[in-house]
Amino acid sequence: MFDAAIASAQPAVCIPPHLPKSPRGRLIVVGAGKASAAMARVVEDNWQGPLSGLVVTRYGYAVPCKRIEIVEAAHPVPDAAGMRAAQRILELVGNLHEDDLVLCLISGGGSALMPLPAAGLTLDMKQQVSRALLASGATISEMNCVRRHLSAIKGGRLGAACFPAQVLTLLISDVPGDRPVDIASGPTVADPTTCADALSIVRRYGIEAPREVLEHLESGRGESVKPGDPRLVSAKVRTIATPQMALEAAAGVARAAGVAAHILSDAIEGEARDVGKVLASLALQVAERDQPVSAPCVLLSGGETTVTVRGSGRGGRNVEFLLSLAIALEGHGRIHALAGDTDGVDGQEEIAGAYMSPDSLARARVLGLKPRDMLADNDAHRFFTALGDSVITGPTLTNVNDFRAILIEGE
Repeated sequence: MFDAAIASAQPAVCIPPHLPKSPRGRLIVVGAGKASAAMARVVEDNWQGPLSGLVVTRYGYAVPCKRIEIVEAAHPVPDAAGMRAAQRILELVGNLHEDDLVLCLISGGGSALMPLPAAGLTLDMKQQVSRALLASGATISEMNCVRRHLSAIKGGRLGAACFPAQVLTLLISDVPGDRPVDIASGPTVADPTTCADALSIVRRYGIEAPREVLEHLESGRGESVKPGDPRLVSAKVRTIATPQMALEAAAGVARAAGVAAHILSDAIEGEARDVGKVLASLALQVAERDQPVSAPCVLLSGGETTVTVRGSGRGGRNVEFLLSLAIALEGHGRIHALAGDTDGVDGQEEIAGAYMSPDSLARARVLGLKPRDMLADNDAHRFFTALGDSVITGPTLTNVNDFRAILIEGE
């Protein structure tokens, strides 16, 4: 099921039906995200006319292209390579004409991969804010609101820079709700949020931001491109792959195997350990009482949970969810689960997620592991690595967010 979810969001599947007609002028391809290089390769393979451009992707996610330059940069904390790429992207779309077309390829991870500090701010300041946000428990929507207002390229600014050229943005969504403004912080779409909203988020989570960042937000200098801006009149957006599509592909695998599949939601948010407890309760109700559905079945969900890192572990929202789920299930004999990030990276680890079996807790205790202590320490990656139950995919070249499957066997 996990493989099917990832396969459904591969650029080779979802890009070709959405390629535009050849413009009268030039085609410039730009983009950012973990899938952007793979997206660029598909564009090259399916485009007959001339084109040029540059996209930036995560280290290790490059795909060779002949006409579109591929740059690798850091994720989730941005680096200088990403900043230089962002500056070059802005230069590429400068001085275009109305007959030209900018094809913008955007996927999850683009916020970190295309950093360009607003005037008066530095990369170091953005790195400091990014690290604090990642550990704060803020939702992806909240984090991206702050990022938009500290940027010279996000929040519609890239789209505005393309004017008067036509702009078509193809999005692979990795955010709950599939809101274009939240995917890579919306570089080509209007942003209804404000500096005041961003400042409120910084204060709500106690983010220790540099003085220059706070002053930038307080002054309103970081205001983004707003709805109705005439520079975005020729900018169009198409969402070509989503978490819901991936879950439906997974459900098809289960049904083909004769197991009922129920998609709970493609947009679950909240603390990962809390979501684990809630879904454990639901799974137990199914297993023991055949409510609200009967076993055998699989419960599927997506979205993006959060981890507030308070311990010395490395976090990872999918493994933290899974360890919390395992503790709440207490080794129930008929419940299995898998949770993973469809981009192949859970948190800051080169591990997609993990698998939980009915005997996971028992095997862990034989090894001397203390599940509850490890959950409290945000150390779930070490827990599942010790069991040999990590799920490692390598770069998947796509990103449609978290995947969770809870399989409940019949009696």
